[in-house]
This record gives sequence, C-alpha cells and structure tokens, in this order.
Amino acid sequence: MSEELNQHPQQAAVEQGQPAEPQALDATNRLIAHARAEMGKVIAGQSGAIEEVLIAVLCQGHALLEGVPGIAKTLMVKTLGRLLGLGFQRVQATPDLMPADILGTTILRPGSDTFTFHQGPVFTDLLLVDEINRMPPRTQAALLECMEERQVTSDGTRRSLPVWFTVFATQNPVDFEGTYPLPEAQLDRFLLKIRVGYPTEAEELEILLRHHGVSGAGLLDGAEITPIPAGLLTAACAEVRAIRVAPELYSYILALARRTREWPTLLLGASPRAALSLMRMAQAAAAFDGRDYLVPDDVKRAVQPVLRHRVMLKPEAELEGFDADRVLADVVAAVPVPRQ
Repeated sequence: MSEELNQHPQQAAVEQGQPAEPQALDATNRLIAHARAEMGKVIAGQSGAIEEVLIAVLCQGHALLEGVPGIAKTLMVKTLGRLLGLGFQRVQATPDLMPADILGTTILRPGSDTFTFHQGPVFTDLLLVDEINRMPPRTQAALLECMEERQVTSDGTRRSLPVWFTVFATQNPVDFEGTYPLPEAQLDRFLLKIRVGYPTEAEELEILLRHHGVSGAGLLDGAEITPIPAGLLTAACAEVRAIRVAPELYSYILALARRTREWPTLLLGASPRAALSLMRMAQAAAAFDGRDYLVPDDVKRAVQPVLRHRVMLKPEAELEGFDADRVLADVVAAVPVPRQ
C-alpha cells in the first residue's frame, strides 16, 4: 500500500510548513460519538451492527438485517429512529399482505363523492419490514419504486416519500418454510446486508440485568435517549459524500466489482449499482475512522456487507461448502491493492 494513499493531508501540510486545515468531519464525529453512547444505553454489544445501521442512514441507503429472532434487530432500528429524531413505522410481513397495505389506498370520503388517498406505512422516515421474505412477490415488487425513487405512484399520481425514507428489512436465516426468496432486482436495492449475531456471554448477562423487571418497550422509554441536534444528520451526510477518493481507488473499486463477474464459483457478479454502493460505504467507513479521505482498507471493509447479497454462487460451489463471504474474501485477495 503506498505511503501517498495512507498519508493524512493535514500531516503532509505540517511537514511542508503549511498551516493545517480546520478539523474535518466535525458533524460526523459528533454524530457517531453521540450515537454510540445513546444506543449503548439500550443495546448491549452489537457494535458492528450498530455501526452498519448508522452507515446505511449516513449513505441514505437501505439495509437488510439477517439474524435469528430475539437479538434486538427491531429494537435497534426503533432506538436509531428515536436517536435521530425520525419517524418510525413497522410492517409485519405475512403471505397475505397486499401492496395497498404498505403503500396506501384511495378511499371514498364519507358524505361526499370525492376520493382521498390514505397513506400507508411507507410514508415515514425509517420503515422496518419484519421478515420481508414472507411477503408475496407482488407486495415485494411494490417496494421497488419506493426504495429506488423514494416515491409512490398510485392512480397515476406520484407522491414523494420523506427525505430520510430508509428501509430496514429483516429476515431469518434458518426458517424458510412459507417464504418467498427476494428477487435479485430487490436485493440490489439494499445498500448493505448486515449480519446480526448472538451477543457474547458478558453482553447477554448485561441484557438480563437491564431487562430485570422491565419490558423491551419500557427499556427504550426508560433509557431517555437524547436526540441529536437539529441539522447534525444533514451536515454529517454531506461530510461523508465529500470524502476524497483518489483516482487509484476508483480503479480499485471497479476492479473488485468486475472481478466478481468472472469469478469461477459465481453465477452472478456485482452490478454497476453495487460498485457505487461499495464507494459510498467505503466513504462512511473512512468517516468512522476519522478520516476525510479513502484508503484501500476502507474498500476492503465494505466488500462483504455491500456484495454478500448481490452475488450468486453456482450450485456446485454451494455443495462444496462455499458461501458468499468466503468467495468475496478470495476475490479481495486476488485483486492487487493500488500502489504508487
């Protein structure tokens, strides 16, 4: 890895006798520190998952959370909404859920001959779709326009969704009975796939102590989460988008994405949207390290969360015990890191 790609611009300025620039990423650093402290009041452990749900919001992308029931996926998103001062709605996916149940429907106004549109739960900031793979395909397809264009088209009328509209969808990696696999077009619209695992023994003991005599909802209310100051989230998102990317790293990101399309154990590789998502998450990963510029390790950090749900393994690779994370690790190892 080249010294040029790893050297901080402020350090270079000091070495050349130039005054250092004002501290960059001020809003982002404040938001991250505040979020870790406040969410830690409710969620024991899960630091990696908390970081990635924050990254999804900072990148204004959607996230798919995968984990067994009972590991605080819903509580994490509810806490995030309260922390950021955003609206929250939850949809429980079932096989009989219809598109109108989540998008809204046009109803006849009582005592008149006019119709009015009744908004569905998608008209919110943070939408949690629990067990999304239990939705029938028609209802899954209804989310495509919402996730990509942040709007709902009903009766020929386009209705914009809130600026911070973000979908957090959950799915159980074990129970597949009565489920409908998500189509590739929908998977590609999720910025990240976040794997939420079991807590450690110490973290699980902390959960027992916190919940003694208190319900889950009571824990969130009793924690008295302090919302972030107004405008801080907007400023942090702007700082993340402005993180510098060297030309060599653009080429590195493209090389990783394109290599998946020719990898022998993969049936489907990363799309151009996936390459864009890789850059966006790498920028956020740099911000979490307190840097306003990208290094190759930021890109490597982003590969598995961004690509694990977008690549498709060949059947024979699955039979041999391969999974997406293992294949992606091999791809990262095979692509040369940019050097000076």
